[in-house]
Amino acid sequence: MTLRDRLGSVFKGREEFDLTEGGIGWPLFYLSLPIVITNLLQTAYNLADTFWLGQYSTNALAAISFGFPMVFLLIALGMGLSVAGSVLVAQHTGADEEEEAEYAASQTVVITLVGSVFLGVGGFFAVETFLDVLGASPEVLPLATDYMEVISLGLPFMFGFLVFISLMRGYGDTITPMLVMFGSVVLNIFLDPFLIFGFENNPLFGMLGLRGVESQLLAMTGFTGSGIEGAAIATVFSRALALIVGLAIMFRGVRGVQIRLSQMRPDVAFARKLVDIGVPASVEVTGRALSINLLLIIVAMFPPTVVAAYGIGTRVFSVIFLPAIAVARGVETMTGQNIGAGKEHRAAQSANFAAKVMFVVLSLLGVVAWFGARPVIAVFTTDPAVVDVGASFLRYVAPTFGFIGIMRSYTGSFRGAGETLTAAAISITMLGLIRLPVAWFGAQEFGSSGIWLAFAVSNAIGAVIAVAWYRRGTWQEGSLTRPAPADD
Repeated sequence: MTLRDRLGSVFKGREEFDLTEGGIGWPLFYLSLPIVITNLLQTAYNLADTFWLGQYSTNALAAISFGFPMVFLLIALGMGLSVAGSVLVAQHTGADEEEEAEYAASQTVVITLVGSVFLGVGGFFAVETFLDVLGASPEVLPLATDYMEVISLGLPFMFGFLVFISLMRGYGDTITPMLVMFGSVVLNIFLDPFLIFGFENNPLFGMLGLRGVESQLLAMTGFTGSGIEGAAIATVFSRALALIVGLAIMFRGVRGVQIRLSQMRPDVAFARKLVDIGVPASVEVTGRALSINLLLIIVAMFPPTVVAAYGIGTRVFSVIFLPAIAVARGVETMTGQNIGAGKEHRAAQSANFAAKVMFVVLSLLGVVAWFGARPVIAVFTTDPAVVDVGASFLRYVAPTFGFIGIMRSYTGSFRGAGETLTAAAISITMLGLIRLPVAWFGAQEFGSSGIWLAFAVSNAIGAVIAVAWYRRGTWQEGSLTRPAPADD
């Protein structure tokens, strides 16, 4: 069996499975696995930026730390519109309404790009004020501003690529976005050291033992790098190229949903529909980020060892929960297509199946994390005090990993049904009304252990709320593509 045959047995395109017929497990697996890899590639891109800027200067590293909240806020707004477009494409695809799916995709692309231009220009002029409010020091503020000004102007490319990924997923194709993301990440990792350092004291040439070649290139070009701006340029350029590839794929229509230039005149009524669906999804994503930052205020009342352990722990969680996030996106697509096809019962089966599988998988990962807590934390630090606190954090939360899988599965199904407000309400309730208050009072009574307890409590209660709300069945009462559900 050739390598291509082996890969083909793992990754199957939409033409090889039907989300509205047959079994549920394998189609969900084929949808979700490329999403996991895509998210891992995004993590690799973030790590590459962090690594090279860490080599450049500590202030540059601090600058991207301050820039991240603003980047996340801007991306969250785009993510909401992309979710809305994905859901609409999924439901029209499931209903075999090809023209309507193409129109939804075409409108989502143009509306998102137009909106991102205005948002990017506004962000460009607000960058310095925003970073100053966050408390960037005089040494870090100019660097963070330089970085974010480039990112702001490149926002249409970043939004556009995000929309490409979402629209293809709504159609049922997650492999093509994965491959395009792979190319984008490789390009970004390749460009980073050259654009940051140029050909003077570039650590890459030192690692490869090519200082002589570096000197020759410096003599030929005189390029000494753009510093932190270089990292931003690498990001924007790689995303711009990925967007061009993505648009070419969608215009050709050979893979995934097709878009047409004739359908790209902005439709105000459709834009309003997109915003109605997308804003709650943006609120959900923003709320998650905000809760992490607000918890940091509580954590900051404790010694630096606790703060460091919190940072490491949340990063470990972000990796462990990647399968749940990917499966939630898969459930979102399966729910959307089955609701479009009038098969609400199958949509519910998909969510229930995903919830059970994710509960088992994440619970097993929780067992591994509980027993391996100290070695896992020790990967990120050599400070024994931080290892002790971080291991305690993991052991408090690990037994409730499975509940995250349950909650993510059902909120993904809510989004697929167009009930983005419900998904947002569950997430905000779990994070803002349960986790934060429990963490605050727990910190007063039990010290840092009270914060770790808040994670465990909110994970369990969040799952219970999601299950109870889903079983009410109100999400089946209509769809975004027809006034009432067909008989199943």
